[in-house]
Amino acid sequence: MPALSVELLAAAPAPPPITHAGDLQLGIAALVGIAVIVLLITRWKMHAFLALTIGSGVLGVVAGAPLAATITSFTTGLGSTVAGVGVLIALGAILGKLLADSGGADQIVDTILARAGERRLPWAMTLIAALIGLPLFFEVGIVLLIPVVLLAARRGNQSLMRIGVPALAGLSVMHGLVPPHPGPLAAVAAIHANLGTTLALGVLVAIPTVIIAGPLYGRIADRWVKVTPPDRMTPARASDDLQRRPGFAATVATVLLPVVMMLAKALVDVLVKDEHSTVYRVFDVIGTPVVALLAAVVVAMFTLGRPAGFGKERISSTVEAALGPIAGIVLIVGAGGGFKQVLVDAGVGRMILGWSHGWHISPLLLAWLIAVLIRVATGSATVATISAAGLVAPLAADMSTTHSALLVLAVGTGSLFFSHVNDAGFWLVQEYFGMSVPQTLKSWSVMETVISVVGLVFIMGLSLVL
Repeated sequence: MPALSVELLAAAPAPPPITHAGDLQLGIAALVGIAVIVLLITRWKMHAFLALTIGSGVLGVVAGAPLAATITSFTTGLGSTVAGVGVLIALGAILGKLLADSGGADQIVDTILARAGERRLPWAMTLIAALIGLPLFFEVGIVLLIPVVLLAARRGNQSLMRIGVPALAGLSVMHGLVPPHPGPLAAVAAIHANLGTTLALGVLVAIPTVIIAGPLYGRIADRWVKVTPPDRMTPARASDDLQRRPGFAATVATVLLPVVMMLAKALVDVLVKDEHSTVYRVFDVIGTPVVALLAAVVVAMFTLGRPAGFGKERISSTVEAALGPIAGIVLIVGAGGGFKQVLVDAGVGRMILGWSHGWHISPLLLAWLIAVLIRVATGSATVATISAAGLVAPLAADMSTTHSALLVLAVGTGSLFFSHVNDAGFWLVQEYFGMSVPQTLKSWSVMETVISVVGLVFIMGLSLVL
């Protein structure tokens, strides 16, 4: 299934809401559900999986939804998220473990440290993350980068915030602003904007945005959040009994293989109009995230494992060891998807869309605000992108090519605003980086907000001069 699979399903025409509550009751229910989750985790130290499950139930009860319907909604969201993201996390973890145990991660980190130096390391991580994140679903980029980020922070003797925030910013900006990433592509189609113009303006907005939200904000986040790379997720230095380490070029090529495969699929989708052609169908398969990551794992067994002297038993044990630490992460991310689905099925997204009809402001600002509200309410950047793009699409009819592209970008920046406890990505970052909920809010959530606001400022500025 394409990279949009998990969230596009949520963005498709939805069944009737599970409750007939009014807007006020829905708003209160959403706030109470979120508050319960935060309190259970921060005050009573409850595991995030249980807190999200209980918070989903509380949301449904306050919204007046039948308990059976709430449970069905939660389990549906959990199942679709785990089905779409859980397998990617597992494959990414295996690839990361092979990368670490073979010495490939050491090779990348040593090369980066030697050429970039400590002062330029955050900037190097930003560039690497932006390149890797261009065609990837956010969670895929996270699992590919985590071994390198954590190892670079430890070996480069720098705080995780100084290294991690730039990497996260690079991934997130690509997710919201730059085609051929699936979110912007969906908005381009909905608004009927010009893809080339949107790509050019997206890059123009993305560059200063990722600089401000990445290396520059990383310095501020480092003052607010003091966290060291967690031992359970940080790959140890490869053992000294290795015959030799894989080469830098082979290691980077292996890591970038799924990126290239998914990027090729995205380009074919744009260039090949016949969906029944052989080329289209072949790339539709090989560009699927699961297939691309699976291919990278198989290739890594030969390009990373064999040069390090790994036999069949060693490769098998490495794969098995990779899966244990991610079990909790998969459950937490799945529960976050379940909570999001309860919000969507209860009608919170429809409520926000209904409110927006009476607003009379700049189309670009309106698109941004609608995406912000849907993002904060549902936790889904792609649902926010597609819903907001569909709503403001009629406004693009009288716009120039340039301003239609800016409308797409306004939707994209709004969809990134303030990720919190109803976003599966929030829990993914929290678990991988070993942070508490308050630390994740002060680092990741604020970083997402900086991206959203700074991106809007540049978009509004471009609208005045173009």
